[in-house]
Amino acid sequence: MASDKPAKTYQRGAASNEIYGVLRDEILTLKREPGAALDETSLSKRFAVSRSPIREALNRLLAERLVETLPNRSTIVAQIDLRNFAAFIQALDIQQRLATRLAAENRTDADLANLRNLASAFNKTIVMAVPLDIMQANFAFHIAVSEAGKNPYVTRHYRELLSEARRLLHMHVQVLDTVARKEVMQDQHGDFIDAIAAQDIMQADAIAHAHTMQFHDRFLKALQHTPDRDFDIGLSLASTKAGQ
Repeated sequence: MASDKPAKTYQRGAASNEIYGVLRDEILTLKREPGAALDETSLSKRFAVSRSPIREALNRLLAERLVETLPNRSTIVAQIDLRNFAAFIQALDIQQRLATRLAAENRTDADLANLRNLASAFNKTIVMAVPLDIMQANFAFHIAVSEAGKNPYVTRHYRELLSEARRLLHMHVQVLDTVARKEVMQDQHGDFIDAIAAQDIMQADAIAHAHTMQFHDRFLKALQHTPDRDFDIGLSLASTKAGQ
């Protein structure tokens, strides 16, 4: 459970938005673990507000599939169900390819300028190495790709999948940081922009698919990562005895 923060005074109408942001960040960075309860009364006391803005914040998190409502109407942090990881990747691949194809077909010059700015902002987050900022910058770039496609239905479905992917990406980024391999994340959006700028639909499709598979492979490697895999305590003890 994340530690309580001091109560603060919110501007009129801003409480639910700020509470949503705090809870979203705690969920995405796994400070609030999957399955953890989100009790309205406790949250109301924590943020020193009525239940109304709490409910509004939880409803936004529900729309992003970051929380779940149980049959008894209580709310919990959404589970990360790795049993359905293959199905999730399949759905993400289809939506990512479709969103990128549409962007290549329908983008405007303003869309391209926005994508370049967001790609640059993403690369800066890699240098700063703050996992939450990396996740949010990546999310913003891909949502902008979808919005460039001018199909709100595709954007809505793609947004849901990207929201679920953010916690998986956080686990992935943490491992890359541990093994000092953050450079593998840099400049990964340049190919998207080149294909979209050229309005090359087939190339956009291929890049989007490769990007999904890259995420798939890196995440599975992150799950298999063993800290200190080269540290053999048996050898260390043997060496110590030999030197006595």
